[in-house]
Amino acid sequence: MTDKAERPVDRTADKIRCDACPVLCYIAEGRAGACDRYANHGGTLVRLDPLTIIEGAASHGVKAVPFLKGSQGTDWDGDLVQGGRPFITAVGAGTTYPDYKPAPFIVSQNVEGVDMVTVVTEGIFSYCGVKVKIDTDRFIGHERAVVRVEGEPVGHVMTSEYGSKMLSLGGVEHLTGGGKKEGRVTCDALLRLCNREAVEMTVDEGATVIVQAGRAPVINGVEEKLMRVGCGSATIGMFAKQWAQHVDEVVVVDDHITGVLSEHQAGKLLNVPPSGIRVKGRRSTPGRYFQVAEPGTGWGGTDIEDPLTILKEPDPETAWEGLRLLMVSTTGEQSAYYELDSGLNPVPKPLPPDLRTSVDLIAENCEPSLCSVLFMAGAGGSLRAGVTQNPVRLTRSVKDSLTYVSCGGAGAYVWPGGGITVMVDVTGMPSNSFGYVPTPALVAPIEFTMRLSDYIALGGHADQVRPIAEVVSDKVRRVGPGGAQDDPMARHHFRWPADS
Repeated sequence: MTDKAERPVDRTADKIRCDACPVLCYIAEGRAGACDRYANHGGTLVRLDPLTIIEGAASHGVKAVPFLKGSQGTDWDGDLVQGGRPFITAVGAGTTYPDYKPAPFIVSQNVEGVDMVTVVTEGIFSYCGVKVKIDTDRFIGHERAVVRVEGEPVGHVMTSEYGSKMLSLGGVEHLTGGGKKEGRVTCDALLRLCNREAVEMTVDEGATVIVQAGRAPVINGVEEKLMRVGCGSATIGMFAKQWAQHVDEVVVVDDHITGVLSEHQAGKLLNVPPSGIRVKGRRSTPGRYFQVAEPGTGWGGTDIEDPLTILKEPDPETAWEGLRLLMVSTTGEQSAYYELDSGLNPVPKPLPPDLRTSVDLIAENCEPSLCSVLFMAGAGGSLRAGVTQNPVRLTRSVKDSLTYVSCGGAGAYVWPGGGITVMVDVTGMPSNSFGYVPTPALVAPIEFTMRLSDYIALGGHADQVRPIAEVVSDKVRRVGPGGAQDDPMARHHFRWPADS
């Protein structure tokens, strides 16, 4: 389908020039531009809409890949949002470039007696990147370490969060501030991550990691299974009652905070006597130890394979022969049971059934390890100009909760402060929502939804508003809502006056 707005076409011999992005490709008859989003069909510049591609493939016997998989198991009835009404996303809509014209689609519809407008466009984002959350205790690299794809720097390791490692990838410095290959590789990696494909990356002085949104991370060739139940101290607190009657001491091994039952406040309140078991590292508060080992891919995110290496010699004045010692990781995936002999040396023994039950309970309370990919970008002045002739009014409308921002129908978190900086979970968006242009930059959908009266008040392109009946046709791709996606037109998104 062609973009709604007419544009002059620059022709050179048998080619036409595309002005949908700054690259300005000259496209031969029957060929597509560098972005694979616009093509020359019979001398006309057309947008390659996803539905057109899927229908064309089906007519030639190629099986289309369904958007919804899993528990629903049936074809969806055509509504993009729950509740029976369609929502026009910007996926496949086209861009406003070179930014002097209105957004490709400005669509009105009546929602529960309120006249609403949704303005959709595919933004060309040079200022964009992804934040990646990797649920693991394994060491993947030190904070600030460079992350590479195909040897090129594409981002860095951020601060760790509770049970997860964090990466910041992309951004204008990598897209445009480095070499040509760095920009190309960064753009390609971002595109694949945002379209929920797997990307292999290496961390300087760290691990090789395969990241795919909604899937378990693969670290140094091993797929992660469980996200830790808590730090070592928290694990002591949660399971102290399970252990107090069956064992004399428990050490929960953790790279950040290793817990010791008899010293911990939970153990004190349960009358667990001092055991004389002593742990290496820096003692923080009772029963909590930092830096018991170096970070790694072993027990509890440390570099150890033998948990006894984090123990000092037992205190001979306190420890006793036959003392029962459980050592366990924060996911329950590693555990070992010992009893002290007459020389106070830990001797490995089979794990008693009661302790096996408690270790299994740790694992049961761990959530599956996943990778989360959040696209982050700033909606610049030119993009906002496609919505209104006075772009700052759109920013104010968003901050005043009169305009709701979504990306491919998925609600976007708008950062506080100046501008419209958005962040969105890519798993809530339709498949293949993202494209690219070789400037390099990502092309991503963004929608602004508001009341028609508010759109007119902020100086919107009122003469370009079209009723939804004119836009929805057999050529429009129809997909289902992603995950727990909310209705972008639901009233609770808007802070309208009470009497409106």
